[in-house]
Amino acid sequence: MSAGARARRRAVSAGVWVALAGCGALHAPPPPVAVDEPPAAWQRTGGNAVLEAQWWRAFGDPVLERLVERALERNTDLRTAMARVDEARAAASAEHGAELPRVDFGAAGGRSQSVSDVTLRPYLSTGYKGLFDVSYEVDLRGRLAALSRAADATLVASEATRDAMALAVSSATATAYINLLSLDERIVIARRTLEARRGALVVARERQQSGHTSAFELAQAQAEYNATAGTIPQLQLAAERQAHALAALLDETPREIERGSGLSTLEPPAVPALGVPSALLRRRPDIAAAEAQVAASDAQLAAARAQLLPSLQLVADIGRVGSSVFRGGPFTIWSVGASVLAPVFNGGQLRAQVDAAGSRRDEAILGYRKTVVNAFAEVEDQLAALEYLRQQSREAEEQRTAVAEALRIAHNRYREGYASYLEELDAQRTLFSAEQTVAQLRGDLLAAHVNLYRALGGGWSASP
Repeated sequence: MSAGARARRRAVSAGVWVALAGCGALHAPPPPVAVDEPPAAWQRTGGNAVLEAQWWRAFGDPVLERLVERALERNTDLRTAMARVDEARAAASAEHGAELPRVDFGAAGGRSQSVSDVTLRPYLSTGYKGLFDVSYEVDLRGRLAALSRAADATLVASEATRDAMALAVSSATATAYINLLSLDERIVIARRTLEARRGALVVARERQQSGHTSAFELAQAQAEYNATAGTIPQLQLAAERQAHALAALLDETPREIERGSGLSTLEPPAVPALGVPSALLRRRPDIAAAEAQVAASDAQLAAARAQLLPSLQLVADIGRVGSSVFRGGPFTIWSVGASVLAPVFNGGQLRAQVDAAGSRRDEAILGYRKTVVNAFAEVEDQLAALEYLRQQSREAEEQRTAVAEALRIAHNRYREGYASYLEELDAQRTLFSAEQTVAQLRGDLLAAHVNLYRALGGGWSASP
């Protein structure tokens, strides 16, 4: 490796360890660097807030609990991740087995007819051989141990990836269910509004027939009724698609999804009032997976470097050989030896493998830093979303109350003949929009709680 390449690698390794101190004992100690402090707001609690592993139970909906648990049991992507864990575990066992002596047994036997060189007569002979072969590579430079560490770290990474997939599946299921309840609520509002529009249309038709109003007001009432009716199939289509997406998360064909008691009964889980300690980010499985990938690449780099050095192989054979030709009967054969293999010239392949392993380690470190930075950003995003969605919800609730009162006044004024139907029509439109907004924001706020739990790692403390 050139001096310039080594300098660049040192610069990359030093620069990316910012905010990564205390990553655990999975990998070799990084070079000493300054550590970025997490956001100050995250340190105000001073303790380790605990998030429940089954965080979806905090919403208080048994149907939601059943759906999430069914998704964790049946989701195809999650089951695939579990299979990859089994694959990584088997690969780790194979690497550990390479550190132990290898014992093979071979046996051979046969019967043949030959011609004697002395008597020139044919004769029959029966022979057999049994042999144990023992070989052992002395791990002088730790190559095999490094490969075992790499396999163990890869297993840890696969387990963390499985947990990350479980977290993604549970949060996606919860979000889909909340969105479905939100759409149900909006459909109920639209149907209730449609009934009100139908009543207004009947009144407008009667007033027009009696000559108390114009055909223009009747046309307005008819148009408003049709506009409201048109929103119902639109919302129903969105609900059908959401139900199909939820069924896919459960690894099921599209079907009717059971519902709980409704959107308004869901209780959002509590959020720490003074921010979230940065230690909770260590609970995120994607960070654990990235950290394990650094450890694996570290060990693979050590193994690649060890390939440049001589290797020592010990071999031993012992067995029994017998033949009907030998008068003394079967006898024991054995051999013991050692061999040293040192690379002399290979066209730069081993050195290139070391450089490639070093680059992969740099990539893993950069990937780890990116994961940590994204984790901070996601938590901050969700905390901000909760704050602003609460504000929006309060304003929307107050607007709905005010518009409902305005509609009551406008209806009375129109009925008494003090105002035109246009005044009541405007109030109806505004109330319908306000009620739809309230339901939408209610769902968005609950979904933001789900996203916050996902950003915090969901309190994930046990494998599914």
